[in-house]
Amino acid sequence: MTTQIANTQDRKSILLSMATRFGMEPAAFEQTVRATCGCDKATKEQFAAFLLVANEYGLNPVTKEIYAFPTRGGGIQPIVGIDGWMTMANNHPAYDGITFVDRLGDDGQLLAITAQVHRKDRSHPVEVTEYLAECKQGTDPWKKWPARMLRHKAAIQAIRYAFGFSGIVDPDEADRMRPSVNVAVNVQQARQQVARITHVDAVDSDVEHFDAAEIEAEARA
Repeated sequence: MTTQIANTQDRKSILLSMATRFGMEPAAFEQTVRATCGCDKATKEQFAAFLLVANEYGLNPVTKEIYAFPTRGGGIQPIVGIDGWMTMANNHPAYDGITFVDRLGDDGQLLAITAQVHRKDRSHPVEVTEYLAECKQGTDPWKKWPARMLRHKAAIQAIRYAFGFSGIVDPDEADRMRPSVNVAVNVQQARQQVARITHVDAVDSDVEHFDAAEIEAEARA
């Protein structure tokens, strides 16, 4: 009985805290978030957990900085869009800006984008390279704005590594399926071209293995 009461109080506390933060009544705030953020079928415990993640990272679910999608196991997975990732970076006291470097092939076409996140407490930026052949999907945004989408992807991964944000995924990761053999071949070709152009190793292998394992685990969730 004590545990049940404590859990109920915790749920009310986070709901009241978040609603107050955005100047809404708790009931109206819950109804709005459930209706617009993919939490309509979430249990009270799942909804409270979603709000806890949003609150921890200072994200606004009303403006879709964070939302959710149902997992196969019956839970919900918090998803953070590019605006949310930039909010988290800008809110971090050590954040000192982000720069991008486009990697072009011999034909002038975009192969990859490197994002460098600078921290005030480190002498070297955290650098992540994302490859178009690996990330591009068949969705309209990727067809219309591949460079912008790849820049977002590189920024998200660099921000994640720089500040250790966990428990959340970006929209691309939520939709991504295991790459085909053809995609894997294209990625290897792109890496070789970038390495030849920049005269440096394309990407640290440990980082790549970690990312692949993470995505595969999310796909099975």
